[in-house]
Amino acid sequence: MVTTEIAQLSKECNAWRETLRSYKEEFGKLKQQLLGIAGTQSHKEDLVQVDHLDNQIHIQLINIHDLKQSIKVHDRKIQQELSSPRGRLSDETVSRHEILHDGYQFLEHTLQEVKDEFKHFTART
Repeated sequence: MVTTEIAQLSKECNAWRETLRSYKEEFGKLKQQLLGIAGTQSHKEDLVQVDHLDNQIHIQLINIHDLKQSIKVHDRKIQQELSSPRGRLSDETVSRHEILHDGYQFLEHTLQEVKDEFKHFTART
């Protein structure tokens, strides 16, 4: 693998982490917004939905944090392998990058589903 490809993997990691930071902020705001909405709800089904969304947001914030940390560790490994005497990535590191990419895409899809569910709920309340 040439150095530019290795640098590209590191750039991808940084881009993923930056996007995950944005998602963390966005979901933190959704959580605050939900708390405001919760105080105005009196119907049992709405309160159940508030609780459900609060749990989903909390879980996704944990998932964002965990994936961001995994990507950070992976990026350090890329940098370490690049600066090693071998100067190239192991197959394991390349495979790990692909796994993280899949996890990132899956999380993005899940986050969008939660945001859509939140928008649907707020539109009807």
